[in-house]
Amino acid sequence: MQAIPLNQSPRPSLVWLRDDLRLDDNPALNAAAKEGPVVIIYILEEGAGTGRPLGGALKWWLHQSLKSLASDLEACDLKLLLRRGDPKTIIPQLAQAIGAKTVHWNRRYYAWSKLLDSAIKSKLNTIEINAISYKANVLSEPWEVKTGAGGPFKVFTPFFKAAQPLCDTWAQEAISTPKLFGFDAFDYPSERLQDWALHPSKPDWSGGLAHMWQPGEVGAQKRLEAFLDGPIKTYQSDRNVPGIDGTSLLSPHLRFGEISIRRVWLAARNAMAIDSTLTKDGQHFLSELGWREFSTHLIYHFESFPDESWKTPYRTFPWRHDPITLRAWQRGQTGYPIVDAGMRQLYQTGWMHNRVRMIVASFLIKHLLQDWRLGEEWFWDTLVDADIANNAAGWQWVAGSGADASPFFRIFNPMTQGEKFDPKGDYVRRFVPELTKLPDAFIHRPFDAPKELLQHYGVTLGQTYPHPIVDHDTGRKRALAALASLKEQHNGEEA
Repeated sequence: MQAIPLNQSPRPSLVWLRDDLRLDDNPALNAAAKEGPVVIIYILEEGAGTGRPLGGALKWWLHQSLKSLASDLEACDLKLLLRRGDPKTIIPQLAQAIGAKTVHWNRRYYAWSKLLDSAIKSKLNTIEINAISYKANVLSEPWEVKTGAGGPFKVFTPFFKAAQPLCDTWAQEAISTPKLFGFDAFDYPSERLQDWALHPSKPDWSGGLAHMWQPGEVGAQKRLEAFLDGPIKTYQSDRNVPGIDGTSLLSPHLRFGEISIRRVWLAARNAMAIDSTLTKDGQHFLSELGWREFSTHLIYHFESFPDESWKTPYRTFPWRHDPITLRAWQRGQTGYPIVDAGMRQLYQTGWMHNRVRMIVASFLIKHLLQDWRLGEEWFWDTLVDADIANNAAGWQWVAGSGADASPFFRIFNPMTQGEKFDPKGDYVRRFVPELTKLPDAFIHRPFDAPKELLQHYGVTLGQTYPHPIVDHDTGRKRALAALASLKEQHNGEEA
């Protein structure tokens, strides 16, 4: 690249987009726009120190999201520059080539990203280009929320109590899309999105994802509006019922920053202010957003959290190595309908209902005694909302190994969980169609149905639907024995 002579054109600002693929309420973009013309880049990060490669479902979403963002920018007469490689090289080279005043980006909070950003800032400083980062993807910075002793929180409830006032204040500062000007003096080449091969092919398994989701800023705004028009009114109860649309479905849009967390928080607050009957449901929704904040808080202060058990004793847990049962779980062939429905929903749509996420995670960890990290890896590859912080926090919560986690001895019974939260079997019938005709009494326990009844409804265990891969009582006792062994190993230390 040849640098642009500074006396021939106004100096632009460079905006590096990451997990913030939106124009509205984007602090880095807004700050750059105030300085003059902008150049906007997205980098498909590769190389040492650039974090975990995206899973398949995340790649699909990213392709659609970047396509949508490029279209939105074209409407503003701007071009989205695409590059693939190491940002430690790309950002300084591009900034110098365009004679950038400043480089702007919104912060991330992983251990590797902190090192990456610091290295890029150092390189920019050596060529006398300033770099500024912003709070954009959280409502409370991890270092802003402290215990009375000045340290990080390890329990959610006091964390959220301390964080909520900060969240309310920051949400009020949301900013509209700025007026954007491109940098005409620099005809910068861009890589082609289709050459990144993010969209699956041979085969293209994304049909179910495309049917359910509309990635991009417009799709995110539609999701928020739909949530406020209906599900928020019964959120506290209906969010636990997988057979109905009782959740916001905003998680992948927040994951890619297609809508700002400030907009979502503020919209819920405004709805509660207008209609006082929404107070309990709205507050419950805010607490779920608070858990997202707490997860980020944890990985910032405890950098190994995504990769190893937070509670030290669990690092020597006696996991079983059993790839056959792991594969059965992944494919939704465990013989437990609510578990299989969840795993099939995940594979078909790239998403799974939150209540069912806990059920399938409990089954893998406790009934099958598989390392929680194997489940976390599968979710990373198959979820469109896979987020390092949320994913690790959720799995460690179920495993009993995380901060403020559910105790390991809390072992979900997949039959009673199904009967409680999917009493008519609507969810199971949707994703496990081979059981569609079974009566409600046996939809969650086909193995207890009389053979004649199964035959009448066209179900043959072991052929049309699998036998349970482990007996519930056997699996439960085995899990408790493993926990007892762990406690003995660590001299009764809390596990």
